[in-house]
Order: sequence, then structure tokens, then C-alpha cells
Amino acid sequence: MSDNDNRGDKPQGPDNGGNGGGGSNPWMKSLLIWVGILLALAIFVTMFDGRAATTGGNTIAYSAFLDKVDEGTVKDVNISRDMISGTLSSGEKFKAYPIPDSTLVPKLRDKGVAISAKPEEGPSMLMLLLYQSLPFLLFLGIAFFVLKQMQKNSGSGAMGFGKSRAKMLTQKEGKVTFADVAGIDEAREELEEIVEFLKDPTKFARLGGKIPKGALLVGSPGTGKTLLARAIAGEAGVPFFTISGSDFVEMFVGVGASRVRDMFEQAKKSAPCIVFIDEIDAVGRHRGAGLGNGNDEREQTLNQLLVEMDGFEANEGIIIIAATNRPDVLDPALLRPGRFDRQVVVPRPDIEGRIKILEVHMKKVPLAPDVDARVIARGTPGFSGADLANLVNEAALTGARKGKRLVAMAEFEEAKDKVMMGAERRSMVMTDDEKRMTAYHEAGHAVVAMHEHASDPIHKATIIPRGRALGMVMRLPERDSYSYHRDKMYANLAVSMGGRVAEEVIFGYDKVSSGASGDIQYATGLARDMVTRWGMSDKVGPLEYGEPEGESFLGYSSSRPSRMSNATAQLIDDEIKRIVEGGLDRAKQVLSEHIDQLHTVAGALLEYETLTGDEIKKLIAGEDMDRPVPGAKVSSVPKAGTSIPKTRRPNGPFGSPTPLGA
Repeated sequence: MSDNDNRGDKPQGPDNGGNGGGGSNPWMKSLLIWVGILLALAIFVTMFDGRAATTGGNTIAYSAFLDKVDEGTVKDVNISRDMISGTLSSGEKFKAYPIPDSTLVPKLRDKGVAISAKPEEGPSMLMLLLYQSLPFLLFLGIAFFVLKQMQKNSGSGAMGFGKSRAKMLTQKEGKVTFADVAGIDEAREELEEIVEFLKDPTKFARLGGKIPKGALLVGSPGTGKTLLARAIAGEAGVPFFTISGSDFVEMFVGVGASRVRDMFEQAKKSAPCIVFIDEIDAVGRHRGAGLGNGNDEREQTLNQLLVEMDGFEANEGIIIIAATNRPDVLDPALLRPGRFDRQVVVPRPDIEGRIKILEVHMKKVPLAPDVDARVIARGTPGFSGADLANLVNEAALTGARKGKRLVAMAEFEEAKDKVMMGAERRSMVMTDDEKRMTAYHEAGHAVVAMHEHASDPIHKATIIPRGRALGMVMRLPERDSYSYHRDKMYANLAVSMGGRVAEEVIFGYDKVSSGASGDIQYATGLARDMVTRWGMSDKVGPLEYGEPEGESFLGYSSSRPSRMSNATAQLIDDEIKRIVEGGLDRAKQVLSEHIDQLHTVAGALLEYETLTGDEIKKLIAGEDMDRPVPGAKVSSVPKAGTSIPKTRRPNGPFGSPTPLGA
């Protein structure tokens, strides 16, 4: 049960890149190889089974053959070691398998049967060698073919272990251009200039300008860095190689450096060209930050990359574009001019940018007339381009589940709630007491927020469990804000404490639940930042005591900076406690003055489960909210107008309300 503000973050579509899988020749070659293998198998089987078909006629028993000889119906016979064949007087062919019988030849002579013999013909030496070697040759050919295909496809064969895995991006399908990039106009303009330089270098060379060697795209996950790189590939009209930073690093020292060298060798053959390295922080981290003597695989790979980008040998016509969301961990030598001449920040879009991004993604979705991109953009502050793409997709899926032909505003609202607050958990069974406590908790947040002028407006309040929360009050800013003011911080502290105070007021000190854990965590973190980072405590002063944001050794950072004394740490803890309790006192003051509004909002939440911000405003103003408003029909709670008890802790009085932050 917490007062959730906004949050937000990727999905980029898969690149349609690669080396293009070849035309008809590779397919024809593979087909001929398999036809040859099958033909060899057929010949092999035929050679062993061929002798069975050389003799014809019906096979009869040896005793039947002797009876026919006695009857005189046998005309002639041909005797071999393992077969007797011949012709009857009627012209019918026959054959029989012989047994040792010394009386057969005299009997045939007595009956006047023409006797002939077939010499034994053993296989020649060449055929014998062929019989014995054909299975081995067949197995060897199949193994060679499979290994060759693996080496061709992955480049990781025995002779290709150090080859670059960079792929030349083709745009036969799914071509992306700058027209598909919206909401990050400044970053797009920076990169459009690089594309224009590649198309017409003389325009800049007339004034002595040189082509930039590299551009580093910096931004949060999902802001569109990879999409920008794909747009450059679609617009540049020059070869475009793409590779991930993790493709350089292997467990064997020297392999990554070899792959860097090979990548630049490929790029030189195709210059002018662009090489895009995604997630460059995988290989470009600070040197010497880890254990050992620094002579490890990652650092050797980085050293080779530094030399190739700007060393003694100039790589003219090769532009490196890299992307990362961790610029703070990159080695300074990688960021200097001459390597990455430009650092292009790709920020989260503002409201106008979000409108443009939504319009790009909405082109693929059939929309109802009531869909307004501006309203959706206003309700999604902090969303990245990937978040907005996911929002449109969720709305389309929601409409499809409902069997609709058009995606309406209701589907976008439902999708927004799902993305921001989590899916509804309607299958979760809550008791009446739990539901009542949740309603008063969220009503406490809502009433305090309505009476704090610096607070963001309430968008929605619900007691339907979503995600890990049993209920939620969502507040959304009216416009994008780029700074955080003191009065708003105090207002947020009071709003976060409103739920805890409402529980204690209505249900008593012993019935306060653990539902305020998220609120307490948020308030403590905000107060700590106010004291240690933003200098908003008069006693501590405008000094920075926050944790350094650089890398920590082995992932461990001390809970207290080394320059902080014990006395200062105690003072900081006291100030954090004072500021948080000031928010608690402010919430108590508001709810004490407006406890009737707390009952009204809680009763409406119990009745309808979800209220919009406008409906809460009407309830507090005593207006009709266009649907029946239940009274505060909740058993075992104080009636409207009751004041808050003065004692809330066993160890002392609550005291008079203190202005928040005083």
C-alpha cells in the first residue's frame, strides 16, 4: 500500500542485419553435395546386392530338382559352387541350392542332361579396396562438409578463432530512417551531420573541417540509441558494420585484440564506412580498476581499440559509433577527442517528444476516434521510447483480448495502469478488515495530497491489488519538470506519511500494519538526499556527504564516506529523522482538520475500488461525482469530525503540529 509516483524503461526490434545468406550458388552447391552422398550410398548397396539379380528363375528345393531329373524333364543345368540353375523341357527356368552329392553328375549323364559349369569369379583387388574404403570415405566427406559449414557460418573455426564477428548490416527488409526516429531531435541532428559528411565531404572540407572519427551515444536504457544507429545505417548509403562489445571478450588472452584488428581490416577494405559497437562498456571500462596486474584480456582488447581508433596509423574514412548507458565507467582515454569526438546524449523524451513517438507507433494500430496522443503523453512522464512502444503494444493486446476492432482510449488507460502499477490481482482474496484498512490507507494519501499545493495532482486511487501493492495512489505531474524544489519535497514527505497516519487514527496504535514500508523507505531516501546531497539542512549545511557514484572495489562500498566523522554522521541521522517526522506531523495535521473527507474518500473506495483524480476532487469539495456516493458506512471507526488522539506512541506525547521542514 504505497503512494507510487512515476517510473519508467526497452524494446527495440531485432536488427535485420547479417552477411546476407548468399544467392543460388551456395544452395546449388549444397544440393549437389547431398545428391552425391545419396548416389554413393545407392551404388554401395547395389554393389553388394547386385549378384542376387544376375540369375533368374524360380527357386526350387533340391529334392524337387532330383525328382525332375528322375522324370527326365530337365534339359540342361549349370553348376556352380553355391547355385544350380537350368532349363526344363518346357523351357521354364529354375534354380536350386546344392548340397554335397557325389551321385548327381552320374545321374545327370544317365538322363542325358547337358551339363555346364560356371567358373568362380572373385572380386578384383580394386573392387575389394573400394568395398572396404567406401564407408570411411563417406563418413570423412560428411564430417568435412559439416565442419566447413560451421566455420563459414560462425567464424569460430580452428583457423577463425580470432576473426571479427562484425556483421555488415543489409537493409533489404525493415529499413529504418531518421523519419522513424522521434522525440530526440537534438541527438538526431548531431548524427544527421555525420551522414551528410559521408555523402558530401567536400562541403565541409572547403572550410578545413575533418570527418569525425567517432560518436558516443549516451542515454538510459530504451531511449533509442540502437534505433538511431539503425537509422544511420539506413540513411548513410555506405557499408555499416555492427558488433556488440561483448563479442570482443573471450576467456583466452589476445583473442579480443585480434578481433579488433580484424574488424578494422575489414572496415578499411570498405571505407568510407561506419562501425557500430553496442554496449561498449563491456570492453571499455577503466583500466586497472580490477584485481591482478592489469594484463588481462579485456584491457588488452581496450588497448588495441584505442590504438586502432587513433594511433600512428590513421584509419581514414572509418567512423566509430558506440552506445552505452554507463559512461561513468568508460576509460578516459576512450572518451578524448580524436577517438570519440562527439558525445551525443540521448535523453528521455519530453511531452512533445512523447507525442511524436506515440504517433510513430500508433500508425501500425487501428485507433478509435477518442484516442488523444497528447493526453497519453501527459500521463506518461519519464517514459522512454521503448516504454511508449510497449504501452501501445499492450493497448493493442488488450483490445484484441476484448474482441475489439479499434483500440480506444480505455485500452490505453488500462495498458498505462498495467505498465506503471502492474497487472490487477483480482484473484487475490482480501478479508473485509484488510480491504477496509487498505481503503483508509490510500484515502490518507489522497486527502493529504489534495491539501498539499506543491504535490502533483492525483491521477487515480485504487484498492485493487496491483503488482506487489495492495492499493495505490498514482500522482502525475501536469508538465515535465527538470528540477526538484524544496516545497515539493516536503509535500511528498507529508503525502507518503498520510497512509500510516490514517491507519493509526482509524484503527489505533496497535493495529498499524506493515503496509507503509514502501512509504517509509521512500521518505527516508528522500530525506537522506535532502541532507547529504542537496544541502537542504541548515544544521548540516550545503555540503555533499552522499556516496560517490563511481566504481566500488569488488562491488562493495562503505556505508559511510571516509571523510565523515562520527559526530557528523550522528548529526545527519538526526536531521533525516527530524525531516521525516516533520512530514508525519504535517500529515497528522491535515487529516485532523479533514477527517470527514478521509471517511468519505475511504467509503467511496470501498464501494467502487477505483477513483479518478477528478472524482476525488469532487468528493472533497462535496460535489456530485456523477455516480452514487456512499457515506462513510464503515463499522468500528470514529464518526466524521472526530479529532486525532494526542498520544500515538507509548513513550511520550505526539506534541503540537510542527511546520514541515522547520
